Amino acid sequence: MPTRPVRAFAVTLLAALLGALLPATAARAGTVQGGRLDWGIKSSFQSYVTGPIAKGSFKLKSGAATVGGSLFRFHSAAGSYDPDTGTFEASYSGGVTFQGHQKPDGVHELDMTVSNPTVKISGGSGTLYVDVSSKAKDTGAVSNQSRVPFATLGLGGVNMKGGASPLALTNIPATLTAQGAKAFAGYYAAGAQLDPVSLSADVKSAPSAQPSPSATAQPGATAETPQAQGAFTDAAVDWGVRRTFREYVTGSVGQGKWTLAEGAQDGGALFRFPQGKGAYDGAKGTLDAAFAGTVQFTGAHLDLTLGKVGVKVENGKGVLSADVTTGGQTKNAVALVEFDAKGLKTEGKLATLTEAPATLTEGGSQAFNSMYKAGTEMDPVSLAIALDSTAQLPALPDLGSTASPAPASPAAEPAPTAKAGSSSGTGLFIALAVAVLVLAGGGAFLVFRKRRTAAAPAAAAGPDAAAPEAAPTDAPQ
Repeated sequence: MPTRPVRAFAVTLLAALLGALLPATAARAGTVQGGRLDWGIKSSFQSYVTGPIAKGSFKLKSGAATVGGSLFRFHSAAGSYDPDTGTFEASYSGGVTFQGHQKPDGVHELDMTVSNPTVKISGGSGTLYVDVSSKAKDTGAVSNQSRVPFATLGLGGVNMKGGASPLALTNIPATLTAQGAKAFAGYYAAGAQLDPVSLSADVKSAPSAQPSPSATAQPGATAETPQAQGAFTDAAVDWGVRRTFREYVTGSVGQGKWTLAEGAQDGGALFRFPQGKGAYDGAKGTLDAAFAGTVQFTGAHLDLTLGKVGVKVENGKGVLSADVTTGGQTKNAVALVEFDAKGLKTEGKLATLTEAPATLTEGGSQAFNSMYKAGTEMDPVSLAIALDSTAQLPALPDLGSTASPAPASPAAEPAPTAKAGSSSGTGLFIALAVAVLVLAGGGAFLVFRKRRTAAAPAAAAGPDAAAPEAAPTDAPQ
């Protein structure tokens, strides 16, 4: 029959199309590595903590940042995703501590830390887990809990199957659970609406197995090259300057930005100045190091550059200095902040100091045009010193490949959206459906055309269808 060759051709072409498309879909399964989670926890709680009653504040920890009006950004997603089932699990790093109701002895009656959020989605339901350290509202008892099922996530209408990297979920409603209410120190009851959650996650396919190198392929281990007394191979200092200053620069008043050069890196809530050179004595706890990189802040009537960052540590105290350029004039080696360096310690091949509290010096106040007074709390200082060539410095926060703007304000509560399951998987089936229709239509056309030609060979073919300057809102606090 005349349709057999056409059907055979259609089947062959469809098989080739499937062969070309399906492997690409299967390759998406893999490990979540990199991404961010934006969440305000509960904006009314933030307002209460920083308002006239609690008279408190919040502090960021472990690389967490702020974004938008009232959101905290957690980083470095790690986990797994299965596009066939839509099962997703990713843990994010960073934390925020809320403190308020300070008593005369300096103790805060309100003291709660929320950190390391984890999102698990399976079978159309989702849960947000967090680590919580809190002081009970009524008794003052302190509790520390890990992976508390803090909130249920409203995933109605979100299809998690067949997503492509990077996955992105925006404004997912979050509702406080009974366990979350208890961990929240009794400030809210189960069922309370929390701020919506937005997240991104890079999904990396599992690498193909590589053969292990044979013993003969390696010339043999060599002893580590001994370092000269006090020398080190690499070092980095992480410092975010001041959170509220960054927010001022990029906000509606400053209308500016910052630019990194000469090797400086942006970690979201901090800047990394790398390639440290100098001397370190672990026994004496002393450090004298110079670092590469510059950061320039520009905006409305603002042009401030910090470069040639240096750090000195002695007797448990540290000083971070930099060359300061403003108004076209440069002052060299200005001591900007002093920090507590008693936590500087050597462990194996690394010497580290993590998030040491820092305060502004008099020279630092002048560098910021007296925007902040000497003694103002600045962002903490972290140090990492590689004591031999095999040591790895701590990784910067990994925000993933999604370069998305800040989600909308939590108060707006727009409908949840997702990039999971909305393009790749659906697109595959649409492509296959179109292919089938085209092939079927083409076969029918060929059969019809052949019959018509036999009946009327002389028939002719039809035609073709062809702002002014202002101080930050927190200054001079």
